[in-house]
This record gives sequence, C-alpha cells and structure tokens, in this order.
Amino acid sequence: MIIGVPKEIKNGETRVSMTPSLARRCIQSGATVLVEKGAGVSAGFYDEEYRKAGARLAGTAAKVWSDAELILKVKEPLPSEFALLRDGQALFTYLHLAAGAELTEVLLKKQVLGVAYETVESQDGALPLLKPMSQIAGRLSIQIGAYFLQSQNGGSGVLLGGIPGTAPGHVVIVGAGNSGAHACRMAVGMGARVTILDVDTRKLEMIEEEYGGRVVTLHSNPANIETSVADADLLVGAVLIPAAKAPIVVHKAAVASMRAGSVIVDIAVDQGGCIETVHPTSHREPTFRWKDVVHYAVPNMPALVGRTSTIGLTQATEPFVLTFAAKGVQRALEEHRGLAKGVNTRAGRVTNMAVAKALGYVK
Repeated sequence: MIIGVPKEIKNGETRVSMTPSLARRCIQSGATVLVEKGAGVSAGFYDEEYRKAGARLAGTAAKVWSDAELILKVKEPLPSEFALLRDGQALFTYLHLAAGAELTEVLLKKQVLGVAYETVESQDGALPLLKPMSQIAGRLSIQIGAYFLQSQNGGSGVLLGGIPGTAPGHVVIVGAGNSGAHACRMAVGMGARVTILDVDTRKLEMIEEEYGGRVVTLHSNPANIETSVADADLLVGAVLIPAAKAPIVVHKAAVASMRAGSVIVDIAVDQGGCIETVHPTSHREPTFRWKDVVHYAVPNMPALVGRTSTIGLTQATEPFVLTFAAKGVQRALEEHRGLAKGVNTRAGRVTNMAVAKALGYVK
C-alpha cells in the first residue's frame, strides 16, 4: 500500500505526521511512503533524511493525495484540501469532527474512511494518541498564560511565582485529565497558587496525593467554578469528553467577574471549547479580549514546539501506522479492535456515536 504524508497547512502548524525513522519502518513492513517535499522541515526533518530512509518525495500535495491509499496527517483537512480527498480513501489524523460539521459532510459525501487519532483506544480503554498532545498542551498553557499576563503583552502584570513579600498568581484549572494534570504540574513548578476542579473525585485524589496542600482541589460545580474563576489570574479550560463537543462549564457571567488583564487559555477549543466566551484563534492572531480579559484559544497549540510534538506524536502513532503498513487498512481494522475504535466515518456514515450525537445525525 502507499502511505501519503502531505505538508500540514493549518496556520502556524509545524508538526509532521511521519518522521524519517517511522518512514523506514513502514517501508520495511512492505509499504511505499510518499512524502511531500518540505513536509518535515518545520519540525527539523529534511527531505534528504526521508530519501535516505527509502521514502519517495512528491513535489506537490496533489500528487500525495492522488496516489496514496492512506493519508497520514496531524491536523484535519482544511477547506482548500477538500477537493483533494478521493472516494474511498483512508485518512488517519486528528479529526475532532464533533466541532467540524463541514468536514464531516465532505468525508461522508466522498465516502472517506476517517480514522481519528483522538478515538483510537489501547487495550485498557485509554486514548494513547490523544495523551501526548494533551500533555504538551497542558504544559504550554501555563507558559502561554504567564507570557500574556505580562504587562507589555496586555496582561495584568502578575508574576505567577511572585517574590518574597508578594502573593503568587492564582491559576485555576477546570478539568484534571491529562492536559489539566500537566498544566497543574507546570503551574506548581512556577510557584503559582493553584486550584484545580473536576467532577471525578478519583482524579482530584490523585492530585491531592501528588501535591498535598500545595494544590486546592474542588468538585467542579457551578458555585465552585464561579468563586474560583472570579479570583483567577490565569484560567485554564481543560475539559474533555472523548470525541464529543466539549461542554460549556465556565459561563459569560463568570468570565465577566475576572479582573482586568486576567488570562484565559482554553485547551478544549479544538472540541469547541469549554468556556462560553471563547472562539478559535490562530498562531497568527492568538488572542482576543472580552470584558478586558485576554483569551488565548489556538486549536493547534502543540505546533509551538513542533519537534517535540512531532516526536511525541509519532512515537504514539507508530504501532498503529505499522499495523496499517503491514496488513493494509481493512485487515488492520478487522484485527485491531482499538484501532477500529478510531473509525469515525465509513461508507458515507458517521460511525462514532458521540460524533453522530454532537452533529445531530442521531438523537
């Protein structure tokens, strides 16, 4: 089979879906790998490395899309790529279809087999392809928040760690999953005062065990959210429901109560966002202000650290990509139950129930 690796075109995207090392292993497994020229440059992987690994290089994205049976990407196809999708083609990438009605319609119309990284499962039911990018986004959220809190960047001028004799900044994290837990780790490391909220008491118990009295853990209910958000210098939205559109848990009234120059980073924006005042931004224009609160809502945050993100992502995708390379798409899906969980669209139908409900295909 031919696996195609086009260059990512989303604004500010620096990741690539296949490293030269993974290309070599796919070829050893019997696949042909076709890489668009320059696809890996932003992540520090160059055409000559792919060539030495045995991959073929294509001069245009159109060549990759037209020749490949399986397209391997990082981010979902954009409207300018819709015409390149072929009937019956397989696509393996982050799809986030619950927040992508237009893309879903195109995949159905062209009967594309859409396999989403974010719903592939491991044997224990975990989401191994979502985990590394969630970890990176969580850690970045604190770095980004600290940057935009600086006075010259439009923030309130709060130093998260404070200094002796001054209070540290208050970081409030809504959601204690992978991204929230890693945001917590970074915030504690910077010396901030940290409050984290979740509906799952088991996750809060894990945070409590790790940090003891250094982190305040609260059950995520409207009253606790409103009180915590009003006192936040940096608010991180980190709520995830696999494959589904993120629920709004922080409403406009709570955001309006925040101090001028406070900062919001919504990690859940690629699933629609969990903060009511948020709308997607881009690396070109990453922030906007609402009620004098700075909002950062870039859907592809991990692209800020393209090399680290590429290595982390491809280490996670490698066993699944190699399964496709060795067995072909259909047989791989038949034999690998966890990989089959990644199928979101097939033969003109939405096959993931959470996506179907989010988009109104089923009630």
